[in-house]
Amino acid sequence: MKKQLSIASIFVATAILFTIPLTANELPDPDGKPADMTQKVKVFIIMGQSNTLEMGKVKGDAEGSLEHAVKVEELYPFMVDDSGNWTVRKDVRNVHVMGSGGPGKTSVKRNDWLTVSGGKIGIETGIGHHLGNALDEPVLILKSSIGNRSLGWDLLPPGSPSYEFEMEVKNRETKQLEKTTFVFAGYGQSPDKWEKGTEPKPIGWKAGVQYDGDVARAKDVLKNLNDFYPDATGYEIVGFFWWQGDKDRYNTGHAAMYEKNLNNLIASLRKDFNAPKAKFVCATLGQTDKEKAEGNEKLIIDAMFAISNPQKYPVLEGDVATVYTNPLSMGGASNSHYGGNAKTYMNVALGMGKAMVELIKNE
Repeated sequence: MKKQLSIASIFVATAILFTIPLTANELPDPDGKPADMTQKVKVFIIMGQSNTLEMGKVKGDAEGSLEHAVKVEELYPFMVDDSGNWTVRKDVRNVHVMGSGGPGKTSVKRNDWLTVSGGKIGIETGIGHHLGNALDEPVLILKSSIGNRSLGWDLLPPGSPSYEFEMEVKNRETKQLEKTTFVFAGYGQSPDKWEKGTEPKPIGWKAGVQYDGDVARAKDVLKNLNDFYPDATGYEIVGFFWWQGDKDRYNTGHAAMYEKNLNNLIASLRKDFNAPKAKFVCATLGQTDKEKAEGNEKLIIDAMFAISNPQKYPVLEGDVATVYTNPLSMGGASNSHYGGNAKTYMNVALGMGKAMVELIKNE
């Protein structure tokens, strides 16, 4: 491990809360040198929904773009070299694969050294800089995700059982709200829910289909590692990053099960990637204030805090961190991708990267 710089941070109920502007000016400039390729590649997998994609604006003079943040506000100086060009990390590989549904057709969205290119950035940028600075080994940031997915349905992990949940629905004849018990799909079942006592009618989608596909696409990268990380001599799955929850907040049945599903997700990812001690960093939804949250958003943020509570999940102590992103967000909400504000994506990413480094360092 390389020497770590200090960070202004405090711990809140085992979740990590960072002051703004976080580590915006603390990370050193990358030295431009490649990693020691005689060592195994340290792999970190990003999963979730659209907030994990590249949504932060790069170009423009207006506040909210990365160019404005770096050149005008003088934040994130490690992102540019002395000539004002975007830095390139030759020790961190940035790979993003995407596909809708289960295993099959895969689109390779990214396969390059970590830098800024194109019109958008995602959380892999800040995460990659933190890990590249902390580790001497080569680092692979491997993102396998797509937008508009729910942990309670498309991303439901293996082993998740069906369950009954009572909801109020409008009677088609009386137009009045009535309490009705539904059966929500367990892993592999279809459709997403059906009224208790009726026969489910499967559709062309099933619970967990996106989980299966995202895991398979990530595994395909690892099977062909040299196509994605030149000169790699092997790899080790070190950690997972999870930023999700937006779609579940529109479904009370899914929000109510978020904690159980999230706990099962950690176990399933570790099993499927044969990484029983891999670390897990979860980020909350930026618009959700933990002190004021209500309804489905409260269910989800409480679930995210719960998994990093060693009193509740002692088996996960030291392996899981929750990053509270509300103070890091520059406004907007997850369903609008925070207005594309690059500082939101950089601040959240730096918080997640720092949390992962702390978990690794304290092991």
